Amino acid sequence: MAKDAVKSKGKAAAGRGTRLMQALKRDWQLYLLLLVPVALVVIFNYAAYPGLRMAFMDYKPAKGYEGSEWVGFKTFIKIFQDADFGRALKNSLIFNILDLLVGFPIPIILALMLNELRFMKFKKVTQTILYLPHFLSWAIIGSVAFTLFRPSTGLINVILMNAGIIEKGIPFITEKYHWAVTYLLVGVWQGMGWGTILYLAAITSINGEYYEAAIIDGANKWQKMWHITLPGIRGTIVTLLIMNLGRVMGSNLERLTAFDVSQVRDFQYQLAIYIYQKGLGSGKFSQGTAVGLFQSLVGLILVLVSDKIAKSLGEEGLL
Repeated sequence: MAKDAVKSKGKAAAGRGTRLMQALKRDWQLYLLLLVPVALVVIFNYAAYPGLRMAFMDYKPAKGYEGSEWVGFKTFIKIFQDADFGRALKNSLIFNILDLLVGFPIPIILALMLNELRFMKFKKVTQTILYLPHFLSWAIIGSVAFTLFRPSTGLINVILMNAGIIEKGIPFITEKYHWAVTYLLVGVWQGMGWGTILYLAAITSINGEYYEAAIIDGANKWQKMWHITLPGIRGTIVTLLIMNLGRVMGSNLERLTAFDVSQVRDFQYQLAIYIYQKGLGSGKFSQGTAVGLFQSLVGLILVLVSDKIAKSLGEEGLL
């Protein structure tokens, strides 16, 4: 019987090898195209892992890894005692939590609204307009925002003043609280279209028979959305929420520099700027690496904890 088991395993392995070769022969162009993104992920995400040891060293580029002194957790202690790090951490947490609270529900609402549209051409045009900002760089978005929101010469202030609604320009980008609102809303505008596509894709997987049964029972649109559509995409909502919670410690340097205004530097100073200035700008590579590692570890912990909570509540979770 042992020989028969070995033979069956050998045949199964041979069968898998044959199927693999057939798949490679049939779709070799697709596998060839896949090599480029896979190589980029390996190079920029995994090949950099050995460099994380800089966080535990007094790294000097001239000495390299072998010649640099090993200092253990001294770099982390120095960072946690730095007042600039505390300010950057506070700003990052505040703005990322506000981003989550304001920006996370918007794609869900838009997806529900678009799903109810029956004029398909208008629906397709609206979807295209919504997700195009996702593909724009923050340099372009920042320049457009400054053109619109300058206190005296911005398009919005000019229109409002010419209409007699306001007498003096609103400091959308030169006063810290106005800047914070502008920064958050522009971020929501930039990302809401992409999230809407994900939710619309999830809505299409809902069995249409549920809606037919609801119509027979006399349900209106609001009742169908509340009792069928939202429960149907709950798994997608939970998954994206867990992923967004993992980014609470992060910050986007490109987005921050696109809204760089000297009057609001206190609000603008977040972890991405701290890493850039302290790490690359000052040549303190160990310090920059340590902050990046700290962000990643906290993000990983948040993902694992939120995933466990989701599973305890009966959801599938992410992992």
